[in-house]
Amino acid sequence: MGELVAVILAAGKGTRMKSALPKVLHEVGGKPMVQHVLDAARKAGCSRSVAIIGFGSEKVQTLLAGQAETVLQEEQLGTGHAVLQAQGMLEGHRGSVLVLCGDTPLVTEETLQQLCEAHASAGAAATVLTAVMPDPTGYGRVIRNAAGDVVKIVEQKDANADELAVNEINTGMYCFDSTSLFQALQQVNCQNQQGEYYLTDVIGILGGQGKRVWAYSTEDHEATLGINSRQQLAQAEKILRRRKVNELMVAGVTVMDPDSTFVDADVSVGADTVLYPFTWLEGKTIIGGNCTIGPNTRLTDVQVGEGSTVHFTYAHECVLAEGVTVGPYVHLRPHTKLQAGVKVGNFVEVKNSVVGPGSKLPHLSYIGDTDMGGGVNIGCGTITVNYDGKKKHRTTIEDEAFVGCNSNLVAPVTVGAGAYVAAGSTITKDIPASALGVARARQANIDGWAAKRK
Repeated sequence: MGELVAVILAAGKGTRMKSALPKVLHEVGGKPMVQHVLDAARKAGCSRSVAIIGFGSEKVQTLLAGQAETVLQEEQLGTGHAVLQAQGMLEGHRGSVLVLCGDTPLVTEETLQQLCEAHASAGAAATVLTAVMPDPTGYGRVIRNAAGDVVKIVEQKDANADELAVNEINTGMYCFDSTSLFQALQQVNCQNQQGEYYLTDVIGILGGQGKRVWAYSTEDHEATLGINSRQQLAQAEKILRRRKVNELMVAGVTVMDPDSTFVDADVSVGADTVLYPFTWLEGKTIIGGNCTIGPNTRLTDVQVGEGSTVHFTYAHECVLAEGVTVGPYVHLRPHTKLQAGVKVGNFVEVKNSVVGPGSKLPHLSYIGDTDMGGGVNIGCGTITVNYDGKKKHRTTIEDEAFVGCNSNLVAPVTVGAGAYVAAGSTITKDIPASALGVARARQANIDGWAAKRK
């Protein structure tokens, strides 16, 4: 079969999406549709990918930079015209070409590998990926002869009554011999109801030349579904998330309620972790084994070490080491690092800070731009005052320090190792190691004041 190259059709606007965003950039399972297709092609063995771009080309090109070569289809004149744009980039290529659709995020590497294997086994010039749809409305029908070879593919608008009765459909994905493909594309015309150059016409042209045209029918019709509307986008989202949750359960993760647990495609979860309902694991999140996550927790691009518990929490772009306990009602902001055994309790926000091993932030505190050592206790209502209106400043709290309740640490400031901050203090100067810092007005009691006020 030679070198395998993918040509991905990603030029369409997606009118029914009613969006300023190119259709292929709409996210499913935590990443753009076209990224799913590109990933599947790469895993199936494609050494190169060429994307045909059009509407919103700059945005699509930005996403694909470093992953695929791109070529602009300035006028969208049909699928045949789109593939023809790649001819110059593939000049001299003598292997096989996978033609894929950028709006089919459910396609899997296994399906593409099976398509390529069927193509090679049949010695075909073209192999069509087909599926038997419960409802084939809207799809082109695959017409075979008695021997099972593909005679032609008929678009729904051009099909007669007998052809419309066929429920084996063209998925829009193919494996071609590169030379045969581009030679046949030169003969395609636009004599049809849409006035477009159909890639499907290549099938009839190759057959007419006596070349073999084969079809591989996948049993997983869901893997071939294209996305043309918000409703179909939601359907694909549900399928992808169902797949992912099933994959996790097979790998030893307990998912208490799969229907209310939402895990992106690239998330990793270790064995014996329990996911409670209404948990969202997004982006590149990595969860270790033996963790308890949720309920009502959203983690985006977060690393969680083994044996940690995170519940009723929103965390993004941060790292939690092993044995950490977080929640309820916690916000962990980017560049936060909680080291082993840290406990963060209710109504706490941590931002751009390192919290050392075994330290405790039990409740009602804001810790921002802070370097905290191990074994520190942060009293209720503690605030690190990190912003002076122009610049952010850092606070340092060294090992075994104790910060009393309702304290303000006005950065830049350091609380030394083993030092104490008296409750209710506003600390503006460094506290030496093992010292007590007190910064509050002396109490004065005025006898009889209440009676006079009345």
